[in-house]
Amino acid sequence: MLRRALEDVVVIDFTQIVAGPTCTMMLADMGADVIKVEPPEGELGRKLGPGWIGNDSAVFHAVNRNKRGISLDLKSSGDRSAARKLVAQADVLVESMRPGVMRRLGLGPDELCAEYPKLIYCSISAYGQQGPFARYGGVDGVLQADTGLMGSIGSPNTEPAKVQAPIVDAMTGYLACVGVLGKLLQRAKDGLGGHLDVSLMNAAMSLQQSAISDYLATGELPSKIASAAPYSAPNEAFETADGWIMVAAYNGNRWNELCDLLGLPELIADERFTTSPKRVAHRDSMRQVLMPAFAARTTDHWLQLLRTRDIFCAPVANYEDLIRHPQVAAASMIVSMSHPSLGTIRVPGFPINSAECNAREHVTAPDLGQHTDETLRRFGLSESEIDAVLRSSFDRRR
Repeated sequence: MLRRALEDVVVIDFTQIVAGPTCTMMLADMGADVIKVEPPEGELGRKLGPGWIGNDSAVFHAVNRNKRGISLDLKSSGDRSAARKLVAQADVLVESMRPGVMRRLGLGPDELCAEYPKLIYCSISAYGQQGPFARYGGVDGVLQADTGLMGSIGSPNTEPAKVQAPIVDAMTGYLACVGVLGKLLQRAKDGLGGHLDVSLMNAAMSLQQSAISDYLATGELPSKIASAAPYSAPNEAFETADGWIMVAAYNGNRWNELCDLLGLPELIADERFTTSPKRVAHRDSMRQVLMPAFAARTTDHWLQLLRTRDIFCAPVANYEDLIRHPQVAAASMIVSMSHPSLGTIRVPGFPINSAECNAREHVTAPDLGQHTDETLRRFGLSESEIDAVLRSSFDRRR
């Protein structure tokens, strides 16, 4: 079963906020034993609100399930020594510090991979470990801006807009997970780990692969066209009598079917609209004809009618609508977890083989330092070493 695929894999997680924790959560969801290492004051992701569950942010709970949490002060030599003892028994290390920070702490990839040749060391950063921008930090919105994504979103003459969900962070986490899985397969053949360099910038470019390729082919910058797709039409949202509907009727016979359903059969032979490229070129004229027809009836009316002709469509939903979506329920994509003091916490679940993988009992994100004592003992630290770590964490929190 996929949810047990990584049961023998131990992951040490030095990540924070969204990108790194998404990677390690995916590994945990597939059965890996993920040990999340936080500073005594907690990682930054705990403070990303509003949107709170207890004292921690909903964002933190969204990307840290199924992990065990420990607290180490990596500025302390004793705690760094404890971290090394964890790494010595680990298969994977994932970190999302600014390039150079882990090296300065004596936990860099060159040093650890030389000492532990089987270790898979995954570094996640804004711009990568090498190059002129490696020294710069960055977060999801900064990389949406720097890679052209923000500059292509919205309508003409509007201020820059971003995708509100941190999709660059999420994509980076998924790519890091893919890299770790690839390295695990390679290690099974040659017995060696190695260093993975994963950046938000590269992930943001991967998200825009088709759009960037179009620019490279034509030299033309994309226009801001709201909900429309630049490469096909109609493939965009139309206002209805009570909301909005997204319609993709550009391929096969779907354009003809749409014209028939809208009571506009004359458009089928209109030379401006006989192919998708022509409709893209005459999009404004096409919309002017289609919009009054859509506006005459409700979204539900059009959904039912369009689906009878296999025309791709969906309401422009909000999250309240999404949570009630019957396919979300069928796919078990919202999981409920029980926290001893906070009650039930709900988050989106694992997206692959979701009904199977989300049937397991998921464990909520760890409280700060929740598993420090038991984890250090399990990894062979002495009672005096454990006491020193706990004292160090307590002193930092005061």
